[in-house]
Amino acid sequence: MSRISVRGFAVASATAVTAVGAVTGVASGSTGQPGNDAEATASDTTLLADIPAGQQAQVQTASLTQQADAQAIAADASAKKVAEESARKQAAADAVAKQKAAQQAEEEAKARKEAQEQASRSATRDASSFPVQSSYTVAQIQAMARQIVGAGQYQCFSNIVTRESGWNYQAVNPSSGAYGLVQSNPGIKMASVAADWRTNPATQIKWGLNYMNERYGSPCDAWSFWQVHNAY
Repeated sequence: MSRISVRGFAVASATAVTAVGAVTGVASGSTGQPGNDAEATASDTTLLADIPAGQQAQVQTASLTQQADAQAIAADASAKKVAEESARKQAAADAVAKQKAAQQAEEEAKARKEAQEQASRSATRDASSFPVQSSYTVAQIQAMARQIVGAGQYQCFSNIVTRESGWNYQAVNPSSGAYGLVQSNPGIKMASVAADWRTNPATQIKWGLNYMNERYGSPCDAWSFWQVHNAY
C-alpha cells in the first residue's frame, strides 16, 4: 500500500481522516478516555501513515483538479494578453496604412493639379498660335478647341459650349450680359487671357478651359456639374 502524508496536500478528505482515526482508536484498545483518543487522533492526523487506496485517489484527484483549474486560468490570461497585443498591433498597422493612403491621395491630387496647370500653360501657347481673322466658322472654332482643350476633355467642353452659346463666339445673354463661347459673366473676365476676348475664339476657349480646370478640376467635371444644375 502506498504511503501518503496529509502535509503533501492542501486539502484532505474529511472521510479519510475520520476513517483513519476510528481504526487507530480500536487498535489502541482505549475506551472511555476522551483525552487519549483525541491525542491519538491528532497525532494520526498529522502523520497519516497509511491512507486506503480509495481515499488516496480522492485526494490526488482534488489536487490535480486544482492544478488544472490554475493552468486554465493562466492560459485564459495569457490568451487574453496575446489577443490584446494583437489588436493593438493591428490598430497601429491600420493607422499607418490610412496615413499612407491619405498621403498617396494628396500626392496624386497634387500631381493632377500640376498636370492641369501644365496643360493650361500649353493651352496659352496654343491659343496665341492661331492667326487672327475677321470672322470664324463653327468648324474653325471647333478645330481650335480640339487643339487647345485636348482630345481627352474636348467632348465635355463641346457639350457645355453647345448649350451655352451654340459655338457662337459673339453670343450675348440679354439678361445677364454673359458673353462668348463659354458665356463668361461678365465677358471682361476673359481679358485676363488677352485683350481681344470679344473677337478671338481662341482667347475665349483658353479662358473657358482655365475656368473649368480651376473651379471644377476639368471640363468633364464641369460637364457633370452642368448636367445637374443646368449651368456651371
